Amino acid sequence: MNKIKTVEEAIQLIKPNSSMMVSGFLGVSSPIRLIEKLAEHKEINDLTLIMSVASYPMKPHDIEALLLNKQVKKYIGAHVGTSKELSRQYLNNEIEVEFCPMGTLAERIHAGGAGLGAVVTPVGVGTQQEEEHEVIEVEGEKYLLYTPLKADYALIRGFKADKQGNIMARGTSKSAILQMALAGKTVIAEVNEIVEVGEIAPDDVEVPGPLVDYIVQGDTFEESRAYFNELWSSTNQLKVEVE
Repeated sequence: MNKIKTVEEAIQLIKPNSSMMVSGFLGVSSPIRLIEKLAEHKEINDLTLIMSVASYPMKPHDIEALLLNKQVKKYIGAHVGTSKELSRQYLNNEIEVEFCPMGTLAERIHAGGAGLGAVVTPVGVGTQQEEEHEVIEVEGEKYLLYTPLKADYALIRGFKADKQGNIMARGTSKSAILQMALAGKTVIAEVNEIVEVGEIAPDDVEVPGPLVDYIVQGDTFEESRAYFNELWSSTNQLKVEVE
């Protein structure tokens, strides 16, 4: 099976009214080019989006375009404050939001991929979360019960992939992509570089090839660095103007 697709071909696989996990944190280690292409297909809408936090609030990038297009009907994440558009839609009851503490969210994704029945945690006891989840008692202590999270699609970002889909990751991108790959029915990985089989050492494989359905060539490492340098530059300029 040829796992290599263009960004356009990969996006054509995604259906409306689907659930989708997206890796990254404020755009860092996010599959930027896949998201941008998805935003060009406004007919792929009514999506349930699962990710740690929303997009960075300055120059629009990452999932902000999907929100502006009204392609997302539900967001599951730790908070909405990093996205002006998501905050606006949430406050105006235009989108459904399910808040979940970030560590608990990660465990729910892990549980979904591992086939576990629930996540039980003391985090959230005594807060509004207690009103929204079943409370159980273990050895005299209260815990909240959360359901596992799975998704129709997992869009993840890696550093390198070989042609069999083995993914090598760097830095913080390692924090969630394996768990999302296990929890997603169809896994699409955007990488900086696609290499021949054998060029990635076994010990460097973060996501094994059998978990990855398709790989796409994103920006090179140098292009990614230039992209974020420009983004942070525009952000810093805005901060100066505000001050």
